[in-house]
Amino acid sequence: MTTAAAVPDRLAADRRERLAGLLETTSPATRAREAEAAVLPVLAPLAGLLPYGGLAKGTVTEVIDTSLLLALVAGPATADRYAWSAAVGLPDLGLAAAASYGLDLRRLLVVDHPGEHAVEVITALAAACPVVLAAAPTGLPPRTLDRLAAHLRRTGTVLLTPGPWPGAHLRLQVTTSRWSGLGDGWGKLTGRRVKVSVTGRGSAVRARSAELWLPDATGTVSATDAGTVAVGEGGSGVVAAHG
Repeated sequence: MTTAAAVPDRLAADRRERLAGLLETTSPATRAREAEAAVLPVLAPLAGLLPYGGLAKGTVTEVIDTSLLLALVAGPATADRYAWSAAVGLPDLGLAAAASYGLDLRRLLVVDHPGEHAVEVITALAAACPVVLAAAPTGLPPRTLDRLAAHLRRTGTVLLTPGPWPGAHLRLQVTTSRWSGLGDGWGKLTGRRVKVSVTGRGSAVRARSAELWLPDATGTVSATDAGTVAVGEGGSGVVAAHG
């Protein structure tokens, strides 16, 4: 038989248990684990450019530079040696350059010309690939794009595209670019120094920028001496359309 004194003790124990659970779910360590689980890792020189230190799962990111596109997909691919990536509708992607950034071509699925079935192909590949590179389909109704976006959120797949892509979460672009290594009609290209800017929507609204070697002398990405990430005060909150 339950005594009257046991009831308050049980209620107090329940409150302590609920409080302990609340403290656990709101602790900095728990929030850090949840944030890490919600993103795909990128190569270290690119991490500071992204609002979450990586690519937010289930989102679309416009990347207006082929080298930058390849450097971004290399991060998740090198972090998980069992993960596959895919490229859809990008026949001029440059597989040799992709390999130099660390992408294992043996785990890259390529569909150069999906034609009118691009969305279906992306949808199928998103079920198996954490990252899909894809040219932006043209002439699609908003409802089709909404269904694809919902599918990406369910699978947690990141879609990287040269754009333009309506509703993209982030937009990365190279705003300045300068090659080094060439003299007056002679020499060898040793690297490209670029400035990369990032704009976004929602919680990623604050603009960011940094200077990088893309590629550096080894063919990958690295920070320059002036590569500190600059974070703006704010932004429009909208990924701008472009031609």
